[in-house]
Amino acid sequence: MSNKVQPRILPGFMELLPEDQIAFNRMYDTIRRVYERYGFLPLDTATIELSEVLLAKAGGETEKQIYRFQKGDNDLSLRFDLTVPLARYVAQHAGELTFPFKRYQMSKVFRGERPQKGRFREFYQCDIDVIGVDSLDIVYDAEMPAVIYQVFKELNFGAFTIRMNNRKVLNGYFESLGYADRIGDILRTIDKLEKIGREAVEEELERFGVASADVSKILEFLAIGGGNDDVIAALRAQSTENELYREGVEELAKVIGYLRGFGVEESAFKIDLTIARGLDYYTGTVFETMLNDYPSMGSICSGGRYDNLAGYYTDQKLPGIGISIGLTRLFYQLKENGLITAGSSCLARCLVIPMDETLFGAALMAATAIRGAGIPADVYYQNKGMKQKMKYAAKIGVPYAAIIGGDEAASGTVMLKNMENGEQRAVAVADLADAVR
Repeated sequence: MSNKVQPRILPGFMELLPEDQIAFNRMYDTIRRVYERYGFLPLDTATIELSEVLLAKAGGETEKQIYRFQKGDNDLSLRFDLTVPLARYVAQHAGELTFPFKRYQMSKVFRGERPQKGRFREFYQCDIDVIGVDSLDIVYDAEMPAVIYQVFKELNFGAFTIRMNNRKVLNGYFESLGYADRIGDILRTIDKLEKIGREAVEEELERFGVASADVSKILEFLAIGGGNDDVIAALRAQSTENELYREGVEELAKVIGYLRGFGVEESAFKIDLTIARGLDYYTGTVFETMLNDYPSMGSICSGGRYDNLAGYYTDQKLPGIGISIGLTRLFYQLKENGLITAGSSCLARCLVIPMDETLFGAALMAATAIRGAGIPADVYYQNKGMKQKMKYAAKIGVPYAAIIGGDEAASGTVMLKNMENGEQRAVAVADLADAVR
């Protein structure tokens, strides 16, 4: 009877083969480079937090999903997002940070969700936030989608649209109809409009005590469309005199103007009054990003403005705005839709192949010359026949093989083979890096 343990992982965790991991890392690196280009600073908060600290802001469904455990006298939890740790970090280090504080964090988070297709228990989030003290200029509300625009332009997965709204517009409009006490319920309901459809939203709003005539008004209001300037004009033309509403409309108009200043193409962003972002802590601009040809993916990046990030940890008012790309889920969906295909499982540009172990010294010199020029290279050390060595080079997908026999070692050359077309030529070791490049 075998006593071997079956190798397996829990559902809801993603492990990739090298060729997919390379593609994943390229996406990760592209996002990181764009974030840094806009002046965001790196941050990596603790994976395990004290439960008392992490749960200060949590409750309801979030608390049920947290991985929580006891170690000695400590009640500990794995972080479930990157925003709460950011709030703790900023409150803790406020005296050492310079504000506005712009940070990015691209790390794993953990949620005890019921695993299902495209949903994960462990996944990477790629967040950026800007935190101010007491106030934060509205131009940052435009910088966020401008950064996201650049990210998805460089990832190059097709046309996309950043859909924007402002919670002040919605909150002020619902207040003007007399539903100030039910704003949260209304927002969470209209946020499901695309998922559950108009009829189900009507029924749910009426269940929350919204009069039938007002339900029609709300849905008619949400349907205001056209170009961005048309929507602003239609919002300004509304008879709603609510001060919060008016403030939200003018903020939206400013964000649209600044986005044009950032050089974002008009086709890439639009005001969409159905974007509500059901989370309670959003207070101003909110946005979601969709791939135009793959609407079934839903939002691939979302975020918004909040009035007070660290209210649970400090009396200092710290307003901010942030966005998040769920990279693990996005990668999975892109792969499922055929937008990511597995490439080479090799990062080396050249594999140096000595014909036998007496030529290792010459092989190491050749590899060192290539690496010294900043080009990745590998050496095949196994004592196998040439046929097997070349088969290995073909299988890993390396672009070039540099073969070294006794004659090559004596003359300071290699036989450089293009693995794609089979062409080969003698190249001096001194010129090898240029030939591979």
